[in-house]
Formats: sequence, C-alpha cells, structure tokens
Amino acid sequence: MMDEKATAEHRWLQRLVGEWTSEVQCIMGPDQPTMTMRGRESIRPLGEFWVIGTGEGEMPGGGTGHTVITLGYDVAKGRFTGNFVGSMMTMMWLYDGELDAGGTVLTLDSEGPDMGTPGRTAHYQDIIELPSPDERIMRSRMQDAEGHWQQVMTARYRRAG
Repeated sequence: MMDEKATAEHRWLQRLVGEWTSEVQCIMGPDQPTMTMRGRESIRPLGEFWVIGTGEGEMPGGGTGHTVITLGYDVAKGRFTGNFVGSMMTMMWLYDGELDAGGTVLTLDSEGPDMGTPGRTAHYQDIIELPSPDERIMRSRMQDAEGHWQQVMTARYRRAG
C-alpha cells in the first residue's frame, strides 16, 4: 500500500480542492415551493488520494447546517468511495460511484430513507459535474417506488476569491 501512485481519478478529485460559495435549491416535497439557500464549503486534500469537504449553509426554516464529505478512489475496486454526514440528520450516507467517459461527471450512488414512504429504503444519487475549473454543480435525486427519479436538490458552487 505504501507504493501506491495517484491515478487520473485521484487527480480528478483534487480539482474539487478549494474554497467555494454555494446556492442550493431544495424541493421539500410535493406541492411545496422550491427553497433557495446559500452556503460555503472548504475542500482540502488528505494526501493525494482523498479530499475532505466541510460546509455550512442556511437551513429551511432558519438556522445553520454543517456538513462533512469525504471522497476517494479505491484502486482495487475501480470505484469512487466516500461518505457524507450533516448536522441535520442522524444517517451517514455511504457512497459508491464512477466517473463518466468524458471525465466531467461523477455519479455517487447511495441508499437512504424514502422521504415520501416511511419505512422504505430508496436509491439516491449525488451527481457532481465540473463544467469549468471555477464552477461545479451537484444534483441529488431519489428513485421512487415505481423506479422514477425525483430531483431533490441542485447546488451550484463557485470558487470563492
């Protein structure tokens, strides 16, 4: 393990490193208006294999939420891996993902509670796109019981400074 070398996937993750401002649009439920919130995120490297992001932002109904995301690439599995936690939830989201052929979109799969059906588990995807060095977009979506994808959130990030 000590002789591991960074791959193209590790270098892709390093593109996330920096200070970011965000504007997040959340869909709180059917027949609910879209809410817009603002925040900040700081992503730092953990060596050349991992990145760790810490964020804070406005919460629906007031207050500030805090988040931590860890992302890496597991060479043995050939997959991106990581997790996400937030001060507003008790669940740790575990990620398993892959980069698209064009090298601009990372799709992270996870399982979590179905927001519309208590007791049901749903498939989620956090999709990170890097359209330019100073811009990124993250879309979160949930797959409903019928197999349809429902957009839950869109976050647009800009490099700060």
